[in-house]
Amino acid sequence: MIKMKLFILSANDSNELVEIAEELSQKKFKAIEKDENFILLRKRRYGNILIQVIFLLLALMVSSLFIFVNVGYFTYSYLWASPHVLVTTEKVGEDGERLEFSSMDEVLKSANSIL
Repeated sequence: MIKMKLFILSANDSNELVEIAEELSQKKFKAIEKDENFILLRKRRYGNILIQVIFLLLALMVSSLFIFVNVGYFTYSYLWASPHVLVTTEKVGEDGERLEFSSMDEVLKSANSIL
């Protein structure tokens, strides 16, 4: 089963929480859910346009089966490869374990990756 990766960013207070969310919104992330302790953001990816054009040309010239490959690639990019980011002020999860935080560079690298 393909699983979506959730990136978790740490904020010290609510002001920093809003600053990080604004910085990510400038990178085309949209806020899905907000609370006083967290903001959940998502950036929709539609796949690399060059890869989709190549599959469409192959579908026109070689076989229409490449259309299904293109639809599969788009579906994967849209549903599972779209990065989700949780910006939170909490340091410990509900089960009492410490949260593993990602860096902003990891988030942006995932948001801009091809596959």
